Parts: sequence; structure tokens; C-alpha cells
Amino acid sequence: MAHATPQGVKLLNGWKRPGRFDKGLGAQLPEAYRKFWREWKLTTPAAVHYIPKEREWERDEVTHAIKPVQNIPLPLIDTPESHQGIWGGEAVIKGFQKRQQTKRRVPHFWVPNLRRSVVHSHVLDSYMSVVVTERTLEQIHECHGFDHYLLKNRACDLRSALALKLKREVLQALQKGVPALADEPERQQDVLKEYSRYLEPYTPEEIDWYGHTYLGAIRKLQNQLREAEKVLPHKLEFRSKLIDQLRQAGISEAGKLEKPDVLAGSSVEHKDSDIEALTKLESSPSSSWLSKINPFGKKET
Repeated sequence: MAHATPQGVKLLNGWKRPGRFDKGLGAQLPEAYRKFWREWKLTTPAAVHYIPKEREWERDEVTHAIKPVQNIPLPLIDTPESHQGIWGGEAVIKGFQKRQQTKRRVPHFWVPNLRRSVVHSHVLDSYMSVVVTERTLEQIHECHGFDHYLLKNRACDLRSALALKLKREVLQALQKGVPALADEPERQQDVLKEYSRYLEPYTPEEIDWYGHTYLGAIRKLQNQLREAEKVLPHKLEFRSKLIDQLRQAGISEAGKLEKPDVLAGSSVEHKDSDIEALTKLESSPSSSWLSKINPFGKKET
């Protein structure tokens, strides 16, 4: 059956739906961004809202039957507000809650406890006020600093677009030699010595594409394509050609005129001579097409 189909063996496993990297501008995105996307969206993050079981098998307490252990992560909802803060891997959980024994269950949303706090980046040399959770602050203290927290955790664990953007800025600053501390050479060398080891897993291209959302990467790609092509609009091209033709025709006709006076070097006399040349050019049969487009010329009745 496979040899009778134009797709061959590929059709035996079913039709594969094209993804975001298989068509359009998404297919032109570099491998550096695809690597980041796999780390952000396709990698299993660390367990936050449940306690994973390390065993492969367990015995049921009621039936005493042995069954395999399944660590299935809870479905999380990333709200727009979660990408404006750093929630430390937490998100909104949607489920049901039975509040009374005699009534049916009702939908319920579990939202993490949020607070606004100030974090400090040694590499960027700046203080930032962001919305965080208690887990975020605990992880920052465990990693001994905000920069270590961003650089040690993977994209799937950071989860927030703001955290990924800050991580990209930190990596770019380390790549450029920490320009924010250029006035303090000793402190600059200490920071480079402490954080330069985080640049080893990344190439310059991967750092440039790291932390962008899909729409942000598409806009970045479009800007690069526009800068590479640099297409000149036809309106500007035709306008420049028309101006050159009018200028050449006006100069040739101006040469047939009488020589001006001694004060012909002034700008006013130059303008008058150009106007006279253009009016004389309109009357010539060779330039009839110029008379049609000249708005200041005389209309034939």
C-alpha cells in the first residue's frame, strides 16, 4: 500500500500536521532559536505543584495491586500577568472544588501568592522592581544572587518572558565584557571572573536569539530580511529619473538662451533662467510629454 501512495511510507503513520517551524516565516528561523524553543516549551520543567515519586512501581493501599508510577504534571495556565513578573515556575491551576458535601463541585482557580519586591543584578548593575512569589525569592537565596538564579535555571523552569529577556540581557552583557561596570575596572574583573563560566554552553548566535517569544522572533527575522534587501520604492526611483531628465533637458535649452548680465551669479537670476528654460522647453515639439506633466505650463485649449 505504501508504494501506491505519492507520499510513500510517510503516509502509513498518518498525516503529519505542519507545525509553526514548517511553513511561512517560521521555517526561516535559525537553528539557534529552535534550540531555545525546545528548551522553553518542549522540555519537562521541574516539579513545582506536585511531589514526584521516584519509584517505578507502587502497591495500592486498598486492593494491594502493584501498578506503575505515573508522574503526570498538572496542566498550568500562563496568564499575561505571569509574563510581566517572575513567578519562579508557578502558574495558575484550573480545577474543581467541592465546597459542600451535599452539593456538586464547582470550578476553581488556584493562583500563587504574589508580592512586589526589588532584585539586584550585579552584571547589569541595576535594581529592578518586579512581581515575584515566595518560591522565586527562596530560589534566589539558594542560588546566592539574582544573576545566578537566571543563569543556572533553564528556560522551562524560568517560564516567564520577563525572566528570559533579563537572562538574554545578562548573557549579552557578559559577552561584551560587562560595559555597565566600565568605570570600575576591579569590580568589572571580579564580575567577569564569577559569571563568565555561564557563557560556555552558548554561541553568540544562540545568545542573540535567546529569550524571544515566537512573535518577537518573527519580527526580528523580518527586520533582518528588510535590512538585507533594502528595497527602494519605485516611486522614489521614478521620481529621481524624472528629475534628472528634466534637469538635463532644462540645461540643454538654457544653453540656447542669450548670455545673462554680470550679476547672473545670483540665486534669483538662476531661478529666472531655469523658469524661462522650462517655458521655452514646453513650446518645443520634442518635449511635448514634459508639457503634459508640468503643472505650471500653459494648457492648450
